[in-house]
Order: sequence, then C-alpha cells, then structure tokens
Amino acid sequence: MTKSTNYRDTLITASPDTPVQQGIVPGKPGTVAAVQRALLAKPYAMTSDDLIFAAYRARGGDKSREDFFARPQACLRASPLVKQFGWGVHHDGESRIALLGMESAEYRRLLDDPSVAKAPGMRRAR
Repeated sequence: MTKSTNYRDTLITASPDTPVQQGIVPGKPGTVAAVQRALLAKPYAMTSDDLIFAAYRARGGDKSREDFFARPQACLRASPLVKQFGWGVHHDGESRIALLGMESAEYRRLLDDPSVAKAPGMRRAR
C-alpha cells in the first residue's frame, strides 16, 4: 500500500517562524530546497508525490516509486522552501502544485479564499 503526500484545494502556508518576509530562491545548489524549487519552475505540472519522488531521485536516490512510497514520507509542510525560504505551496483540485512567494498577490488571494483549506508549514524549531 502506498501512502500519499497530496492535498486537494489546499494552501500550505509559509511556516509561522520563517526568518524571511518573501519567497527567497535557495542559493546552495543540490540542496533539497534548490532541487524542489527547480522542479517547480512550471506551476501545476506535478503533484506533491511527483515532486518529492523527483527530488529524491535527483539527489541520487535509487528506490522505485512504489518502494519509496511504501513507507510514509513527509509532506511539503516540512519542506525547507516552506520552513526557511518563505514559500507557500498551493494544491489545486487535482492535487497539482504551484510554488507561491508569501509576498505575492496570488498567495494573499488564496489565504483570503474560504474555499481553499489552509495547512501551516511546520515550524523550524520544536
């Protein structure tokens, strides 16, 4: 049985304790944040599961998708993009995702939209 990290019609908001005031492009190549950011260059092209698995493979992982998702994986609420770099992640009705800077008009619009569920990013510290 595979476990999914996908949401529908949900905005994962930037972590409440993020140290920045806007979406920042990660500077260090090869990190999880940089790989995820590069993979999300085209909005709504992949699901959360697609992104997490593609980032795993891009960083040298060798498990099959089925084997990778046989164990629970952290959802994008725990992504460094959300926790450290000031990004939100919108999941549309088909679970496809887009990265939104917390300063953007679209992020604010989704934040104010009662039809979109909100899930806060995980805090950086316990």
